[in-house]
Amino acid sequence: MGPLLALASAVFYGVADFTGGLLARRAGFALVALTGQVAGLALTLAAAPLFPAHGPALPDLAWGALSGTGTGLGMVFLYRGMSRGAMSVVVPVSAVGGLALPVLAAVAVLGDRPSALSWLGILVAVPSLWLASRSAPTPGAPAAVTGASLDGLTAGAGIALQYAALAQAGQSSGIWPVTAGRVTAVAVILPAALLALRAAGPKAAAADRAGSAARAARTVLTPRRAAGAAATGMAAALALVLYLLATREQIVTVAVVLSSLYPAIPVLLGLTALRERPTGLQSAGLVGAAVATGLLTAG
Repeated sequence: MGPLLALASAVFYGVADFTGGLLARRAGFALVALTGQVAGLALTLAAAPLFPAHGPALPDLAWGALSGTGTGLGMVFLYRGMSRGAMSVVVPVSAVGGLALPVLAAVAVLGDRPSALSWLGILVAVPSLWLASRSAPTPGAPAAVTGASLDGLTAGAGIALQYAALAQAGQSSGIWPVTAGRVTAVAVILPAALLALRAAGPKAAAADRAGSAARAARTVLTPRRAAGAAATGMAAALALVLYLLATREQIVTVAVVLSSLYPAIPVLLGLTALRERPTGLQSAGLVGAAVATGLLTAG
């Protein structure tokens, strides 16, 4: 059951990543992210009483809150790097960092001892994730690429913190740690959203004066886009719930690696929904991810 829960987490997180990216192009990331996290908070608040819990202890809530801090930081720096026009750098760097760092922490600190097959799956998963999340190189100034690389590393550290901290919550806490994490994620993203709103006002006014209705519309989170952002945030929250449950069924290392395969999902959705053609490297990464999944599940 553990591998299935982790893979389901990857699917929901991948769908959220895909839809969130599409929405961010139309309405601005900060507002989309904030709306999504608030919706995720509402979902987990409603669902938490349905999961057995013996009054979540303060340490469990603290681990959840720390995990949510990682969520917020990961989202802010990931999309800031993407906004610099170096998606081919920031996405794979953050994806690999978000996988490798929790694995190292689980082995070095928590004492996880993956089997030989699991180690082989991890070794296959890391380069496969890099290849699957690579896009066509985007031309840009070296300074922009360097800045995006640093954003990718910071985002990867945030994603790693999200997974590593959440795995420390006790089984008796139910899913309340995920709820606590949504609170801190909102707190981390809120300043970026407020800055975006302040900047959007003059931009929208300038676009309106210039007669660019399309450009002005990009600064507005319409009800339809808000609903999409809310659904995206709920999918991401559900992904974390599934991941938390997966860590209670198997060692953290395997749960982290399987859940971290989510960047392959946007590639598959782009192939099927948007009729995009994956590059040869992306195809190799998808095959490698499938092999890694088999090895980790068997291990």
